[in-house]
Amino acid sequence: MRFRYSRWDGTQDPLGPDLSAGDVLEAMSDDLLSGQSVDRTLSQLMRRGLRGRFSGLDALRARLRQARRREQEQLNLEGPLREIQERLAQILEEERRTLSFKAEDDARMREQFLDSLPPDPAGQVRELKDYRFADAGAQRKFDELLDWLKEQVLGSYFRGMAEGIQNVSPEQLQRFKDMLSELNSMIEARDRGEHTQADFEAFMQRHGDFFPDNPKTLDELLEGMARRMAALSRLLGSLSSEQRAELEALAREVLQDLDLAFEVDRLASSLNQLFPELPWGDPVLSAGEEAMPMQATVDALERMSDFEDLDRSMRADYAGASLEDVDEERLRRTLGDDAVRDVRRLKQVERALEQAGLVERTRGRLQVTPKGARRLGERVLVRLFEQLRRDREGAHDARMTGGLAEPTGATRQWQFGDSGQIAVQKTVFNAVARTGASRRPQLAVEDFELVEAETRTEAATALLLDLSFSMPLRGHFVPAKKMALALHALIEGRYPNDKLYLIGFSDYARRIKPQDLAGTGWERVYGTNMQHAFHLAGRLLADHPRATKQVIMVTDGEPTAHLEGEEVFFSWPPEPETIRLTLQEAMRLSRSGVTINVFMLEDTPGLAHFMERLARLTNGRVFQTAGEGLGEFVIRDYVSRRAG
Repeated sequence: MRFRYSRWDGTQDPLGPDLSAGDVLEAMSDDLLSGQSVDRTLSQLMRRGLRGRFSGLDALRARLRQARRREQEQLNLEGPLREIQERLAQILEEERRTLSFKAEDDARMREQFLDSLPPDPAGQVRELKDYRFADAGAQRKFDELLDWLKEQVLGSYFRGMAEGIQNVSPEQLQRFKDMLSELNSMIEARDRGEHTQADFEAFMQRHGDFFPDNPKTLDELLEGMARRMAALSRLLGSLSSEQRAELEALAREVLQDLDLAFEVDRLASSLNQLFPELPWGDPVLSAGEEAMPMQATVDALERMSDFEDLDRSMRADYAGASLEDVDEERLRRTLGDDAVRDVRRLKQVERALEQAGLVERTRGRLQVTPKGARRLGERVLVRLFEQLRRDREGAHDARMTGGLAEPTGATRQWQFGDSGQIAVQKTVFNAVARTGASRRPQLAVEDFELVEAETRTEAATALLLDLSFSMPLRGHFVPAKKMALALHALIEGRYPNDKLYLIGFSDYARRIKPQDLAGTGWERVYGTNMQHAFHLAGRLLADHPRATKQVIMVTDGEPTAHLEGEEVFFSWPPEPETIRLTLQEAMRLSRSGVTINVFMLEDTPGLAHFMERLARLTNGRVFQTAGEGLGEFVIRDYVSRRAG
């Protein structure tokens, strides 16, 4: 594979070619627009993932629990002792059978020796090491058992380090012992503050073949060894006191025979102190029936510890928790490369959103930026235009975007591609002048002229968005915010000369920014103050005397509040004074040349009656729509009016 690297310029996407930061933000849009914080929404996305793109933490944790359950169902903690006992019993049976066919006194003495063997495996191994078997097959099997025990005990203490220890020369065994002694001395130097990275690198040059995982630091090496010894301690802690004593004695016998007991004890004591958070001695339940060797059992217990640690780091229910705590190498061992890829993407999500400029962290909290709000609106707008694709009313091909055109009194010659009103008199005059008055005039292409018009290049819109508590309760809040963001993106992208004011209203009205729609929740107050909203809209639209002006109001209830000085008066059912003042403010808007368009999200009798009066008195328009159809309706209406 070939890779290319370049400086970050904002165009690259750290999530890969099949996933953009915009896709992630869009997946968060419903939760954001419902009023949740960016941090909480991002946390929820991390838990659930993005369907078809990457798995979330909940799915990964479910896979971990399933893998742990499978491991537990196969685990048999009594397997190590049982296998050793069975192999010893088979060896002794073969020896007794051979002795039974011998008549010599020596055979009887040997039988007495075998009868006096200790009942525990460690004692039997210790006594039989100096015993000369009469049966050659039994002797060979016992020698193989001793070599196998060395491999199992060393492999149980040191994962992957003891592959070449069985059947090694005394020189090789001494080298292993020297490595442990040097490692213990290095730990003591570390505790005194005298250890350096150079010391560790020199140690690895001498003994690196004992560490196939190739750790990069002393801490990394010690943590891996501590996890292995903690898994062995969990095996011992899960056995009965009698079984634990037998297995500990057997391991001690092997280590003493190898002259490693002292150094191993020093190392185990240091690791226990350095990593007290590991599950030293924690018992484990098992349900397996098939016996496994000691090393394989410790392998399984270490994997179970990996499952538990990974689940804990993904659950992130401790102080300072972060996805950076997830050990990717351990995750690869347990769930494979796909899980590592998913976690890497999860780790990149927040960083990608910030690098793309869609969110920013302010005072410790993530917030959607203006660019992020625009991107949300663009995504919603794309979806809406996809729905409108079959309806050509929503896509005009005007050569000059902007408002309605007014005749200037002049005409101009028609050119290929022009559209507009034909100047009939001037066109006929051109034909007569070209052909002469004595002949019947024939129209030619060069005769046509159009009425010249001055295009209004500006339209001003005030979008009044109901933020009262009833909006989320009735399920209107998210569609209304999506519509507002889409309208904002439409005007910025297609009609840059137009002006859009966003006004939110509940008990009071106030201006809001596009990015506020992705962070502001609903108002937990009583009152739908349309009077104040109309008044604020009028003040803002008055700054555009040459523009085509309109108000778009989205609401699910009739007016229940009005201003009395600087205070709000609220009443339900609405007071006649509230209705009167609201209609009065709306008529003032209408007289100033503002078109009022109202989108009702409910169809209650009181709301319908009020809107009928509003439309009649202001010559405005009232539409009844709800749900995702709101955005389609508003965008369609805006584009069709601007194309007219």
